[in-house]
Amino acid sequence: QVRLVESGGGSVQAGGSLRLSCVVSGYTVRGNCMGWFRQAPGKEREAVVICTAAGITYYADDSVKGRFTISRDIAKNTVELQMNNLKPEDTAVYYCAAQGSYCYSRKPSFFQYWGQGTQVTVSS
Repeated sequence: QVRLVESGGGSVQAGGSLRLSCVVSGYTVRGNCMGWFRQAPGKEREAVVICTAAGITYYADDSVKGRFTISRDIAKNTVELQMNNLKPEDTAVYYCAAQGSYCYSRKPSFFQYWGQGTQVTVSS
């Protein structure tokens, strides 16, 4: 059984930092396409940053470039999202997801496995 569990969300002021973690079981983050998504109130879920099986990072949202960093810990089988210089517009529920051995698309429908999400709230 594949399970993804996110943690690390919370409430911070603008300019602050948070580090999200996604613990994966029943599935290996090594050699697979992993991504972080977010969904703000009243909006659709969208990709933020994706890490390919080869470890290449793609920023699906240009607004997070230079502020967010995705990483994988192969030993712990986790995917992390370091978020710096947070802005109020980053407020959303953040989800970890897995697509398989190849990143065919950044669309949520292409990702087969999802976590339950963790809330990030940034105040001005």
